[in-house]
This record gives sequence, C-alpha cells and structure tokens, in this order.
Amino acid sequence: MSDHDQDFETPAPAELPHEDFRCGAVALLGRPNVGKSTLLNAMIGFRLSIVSPRPQTTRHRILGIATNEAGQILYVDTPGLHRGAKRAMNRSLNRAARSAIGEVELAVQVIESGRWTDEDQALYEALAEQKIPRLLAINKVDLAKDKSAMLPFVAGLMEQHSFDEVYYVSALKEKGLKELEQGILKRLPVRAPMYGEDEITDRSERFLAAEMVREQLMLRLDQELPYATTVEIEQFKDRDDGVAEIHAVIWVERDGQKAIVIGNGGQQLKAIGSAARRKMEQLFERKIYLRLWVKVREGWVDDESMLKKFGYTD
Repeated sequence: MSDHDQDFETPAPAELPHEDFRCGAVALLGRPNVGKSTLLNAMIGFRLSIVSPRPQTTRHRILGIATNEAGQILYVDTPGLHRGAKRAMNRSLNRAARSAIGEVELAVQVIESGRWTDEDQALYEALAEQKIPRLLAINKVDLAKDKSAMLPFVAGLMEQHSFDEVYYVSALKEKGLKELEQGILKRLPVRAPMYGEDEITDRSERFLAAEMVREQLMLRLDQELPYATTVEIEQFKDRDDGVAEIHAVIWVERDGQKAIVIGNGGQQLKAIGSAARRKMEQLFERKIYLRLWVKVREGWVDDESMLKKFGYTD
C-alpha cells in the first residue's frame, strides 16, 4: 500500500524482468452485484475490495495489483453501472465506471451465469465504443442449476455481441481464474512492471480504513440501513507506542438512521467498531485504536460539495 490516493498514479517503470513480461491495466466492469469485487480479490489473492450482499457496495475505482513471473496485471474494480441514476452520487459512480474504460488496455465484462439484462447491454454498448480487447467473464457458474442451458445461452450472446473470448468462472469458489488470468496476460503489452512485486494497491491505509468501517455497516445493517451512509476518516496517526489511532465519522442522512447505527445502548456501533478494528489489524499488521462517531447531514448524497469532501467525485 502506498501513501497516495490518486487513481492510476503511475510510478516510473522498472526494468523488463524477461523479454515476454507483460504489464497493463484491466477494468473489471459489470452491473451492480455480479461479483466484480469478489473476482478482484480472488485474482490478486488478497481481500482488498469490500464485499457485501448489497448492490453497489463498491463506490470507488480500486486498483488491485497481481504480480507473477509472467507479468503484472493492474486490476481496476469499478462501481457497477446502473440505469436511472437519479441522485448525484449515483451519477458520480457511473462516471467513475465509464472513465475507467478509457484508461485501460483491456476490459473484462462480468455477468451472472444465465443472465443478460438491459444494464449488461448498456455496459456492452459503452465498451463497444472503445478500441480495446473485450473479454466476457461469466461468474457464479457454480450456482447454475441447469448446466445444459449454458451453451445455448452463450451461443446466443456471442451471435449478437463481439467478445474476444468467453471465460466461465466462480470468483467465490476460485474456479476458472487461472484461465482468465492467462487470457488477460496474453493481451497485455510487453512492458516492465509499474509497481513493486509486493505491492497490492495504490490506495492509502486511510482509504482502506474507511472502507472497512463501511463494509461492517453493510454487513450488519443490510436490510435496515438505506444506501445513504458513508465513512470519513478524520484522523489517522501512528502513536509512539506503535498503535495506529483512527478517528472515523459515519455520515447518515436522518436522525432515525443515526439511531439504527448506534443501536440499543450503543451496542451496534460498538460491534461495528470491534469488527472493523480486527480487520484493520490484520491488514495493517499493527494494533489499532478506533473511535467512531455518527453524524447527520441531510441530503449529502445530492450535495456536490459533500460528495467531493468524501472522495466521490472525479
């Protein structure tokens, strides 16, 4: 992890490890909840992107770096593209996903096994405008009840759509990932690695800490809490005793939502904080002192200045 938070800040490339070493950026794209973040985590072998059952868990472009002897793949996990974006934050997420398409050498469109929706079609049309290779990754194949229906489904898709290759994967079960990785690598340019072989992202610990708090909110309050919550890190400092002290604010839109997050006698907030702290200690490899507050800001999801403050605008 590095100390900066800019997307695609490219460091100076190193020397070519061997004559066929490949390196390049690959966008993982798809409608909400098709498993892009689970796929990113599986492809880099590290739980970087937060995952929950909720659509649109991913709100930022996240770079995950996978390096092996054959090459270095810079996976870009994007917010899910969705139609009917009525709120300013939703429009911002769509812009982030679309702009990622123009910044990569290759795109992988991720869909669910046996399903092709209007949103999948809209994304395909956006991809078709770019002159880059397009791969189709059919995810969740382990959940397909009728495997015999898969071939005609894919044949029909390929008749009407132009993909360079189709891959059948289960991100959750880690099936088919090696084949997908090989298909990506052979389409990337011969280029020296852009990051060190032990680096896994260009995101800062500050950013990842906010994401880990937000993940616990989504996991613990999936049905109760509406979409309009976010997390802001107000302080992140390493103390002299080796403990990282983190102060985080959970922002909601209404007082009723604040009460849900805090819970009876503060129990819910305490549970969210404890679980997030444990995740941070695993990832950051040091003790964490985490303090959480819940604050109300009505309409922040439609407030461009607040979206910028929370890092949701380009």
